[in-house]
Amino acid sequence: MATKKKLIFQSLDNLSKENFLSFCAALVDREGDRRVPQSKVEGLQRFEVTNVLVSTFDDEAPAIVSELLESVGCEDEAKKLVPEKHFVDKHRIQLIQRVTNIDPILEGLLERGVLQYGVYEEISQTSGTQDKMKKIYDLALRSGDDVKNIFMELLHQQESYLVKDLLKDP
Repeated sequence: MATKKKLIFQSLDNLSKENFLSFCAALVDREGDRRVPQSKVEGLQRFEVTNVLVSTFDDEAPAIVSELLESVGCEDEAKKLVPEKHFVDKHRIQLIQRVTNIDPILEGLLERGVLQYGVYEEISQTSGTQDKMKKIYDLALRSGDDVKNIFMELLHQQESYLVKDLLKDP
């Protein structure tokens, strides 16, 4: 997987000279607590601007660069920097509110090794499906995309109509 520095550089490198200059102008004009003065980017090459971005904004750099690229009309490059949210994250509120067949999903998470037995018991003993779903999000789904993919498979099996309905929404 490419590093944030490499991704940012590739995005800036794909810009025309005019768009790169517009990007640098937007960067200098950007509001916020961490600002980049014009002297830090004026006359610099793309790799040097990349270094300034990463050293100034650290982990937030890809999102900030994406925002600035969008502001200068370079939406295609902006999309490359910020990955699309996983279905489970994108539809968190709807899933918490609408999943009803929670017990088989919990069983599946236990069987697939996503949940330890103690966590399974804690969630099972929680009253109300919405509270159970919130606990699943808090205790299991923070573990990454692999866990979210397993959860998604179980949702497809137990709540297929809900999943189909949510897939219709952009």
